[in-house]
Amino acid sequence: MSAYSARTLPVHRGPAAWSAILGAQPPAQKLDRDQTADFVIVGAGFAGLSAARRLKQLQPEARIVVLEAGRVAEGAAGRNSGFMIDLPHDLASVDYAGTGDGKAMVALNRQAIAFARSAVEQYQINPNFFDPAGKVNGAASAAGQAHNLSYAKHLETLGEASEMLDPQQMHDLTGSKHYRSGLYTPGTVMLQPAGYIRGLAAGLVAAGVALFENSAVTGFEKQGNAWRVTTKGGTVSTGAVILTVNGHLESFGIESDRLMQLFLFAAMTPELDSDALTRLGGQPRWGVTPSDPMGTTMRRIDTGQGGNRIITRTCAALRPGMASTQRDLARAARVMQRKFDQRFPQLAGMEMQYQWAGHLCLSLNGVSVTREIEPGVYSGCVQNGLGIARGTLTGIAAAERACGHSSDITRHFEAEAQPKRLPPQPFREIGANAVLRWKEWRARDE
Repeated sequence: MSAYSARTLPVHRGPAAWSAILGAQPPAQKLDRDQTADFVIVGAGFAGLSAARRLKQLQPEARIVVLEAGRVAEGAAGRNSGFMIDLPHDLASVDYAGTGDGKAMVALNRQAIAFARSAVEQYQINPNFFDPAGKVNGAASAAGQAHNLSYAKHLETLGEASEMLDPQQMHDLTGSKHYRSGLYTPGTVMLQPAGYIRGLAAGLVAAGVALFENSAVTGFEKQGNAWRVTTKGGTVSTGAVILTVNGHLESFGIESDRLMQLFLFAAMTPELDSDALTRLGGQPRWGVTPSDPMGTTMRRIDTGQGGNRIITRTCAALRPGMASTQRDLARAARVMQRKFDQRFPQLAGMEMQYQWAGHLCLSLNGVSVTREIEPGVYSGCVQNGLGIARGTLTGIAAAERACGHSSDITRHFEAEAQPKRLPPQPFREIGANAVLRWKEWRARDE
């Protein structure tokens, strides 16, 4: 192909709470005239901004333009739950272990974490937004505990450390008596995702990267030896286009009927007052992922990350149109309130301040789309539910490929197969959502 048009633009349901609790951003700069650049990056999330930083490292004098459809940290990156995970975390498995070369993937994930850590240092991002605190897989049932034991055994075969927490330790950590055990792993970094993304964007702009927000790309086409990238306000002529739009890759007609557009839902409490904090107990910061991947993620943050708050994430819906519905969010909100009340009866009935949907993209065979689409067009997309670590890696790989640079990261993605074709509609959406509801019910206590 020599021309690509966006059939849809990003649609977000609910506010980007992680960004909202940090206060207003500086005014956006919008693309309002025609420009030229050496590289144009479409999308300013984890992948896009990581790609921009890697390009600056490889070609410091290059003119780099980043185009973001909305505001930085208000798209998928600002709707992420903030876990930058180093260990195997396969959402399609029963205990996250997955298949394949676990050691190799752990090594790559740790490269992503090191890359992000160096960005925090280089751009003086608030260290509260990048907390190497580790995480806990919480188990509330016998099945959940069995999953944790299975996963711990898998980690042992990889030579990775973990620690099993008993009910009292889980209560001391979270203030909740819901969990019968937990599996602590030390390598996860807990981000304030909007804070990190805002800081990364600000650092890149200060380093000379041109960032234009509210500048959705409506298409791009080959013109002579260059690509012309079009927004409503202006165009950019460039030698290389890097697409870091995750599932919206499909809206440009790339990998159609091969990408699963999935939405997860989350809610955040108001800032907890002193009375609520006393009733809650527990530690001021922690993150608990469910022992069953279809269970409920819980997280607590403190004033350094945007206020003393608890975040609940659960429920999933497949929506091939790349937009969740208000009905999806309303159903998830009811479920999340029930899950919150179940875990924290001392705070039961507390009305959530924010509720939102986050867009994920997966492939049936768990591969990314991180390659050269055609000469001058590169993709760093499809994170399979691992937006921070995998997004960082896909962004790095796309930038390196665009510069003709080879590394362990590029070689990993170059070896991946093409995403498998999905079942036809309407069976895809009906069948997938039926399976998701069944798995959600099975993991109801988790």
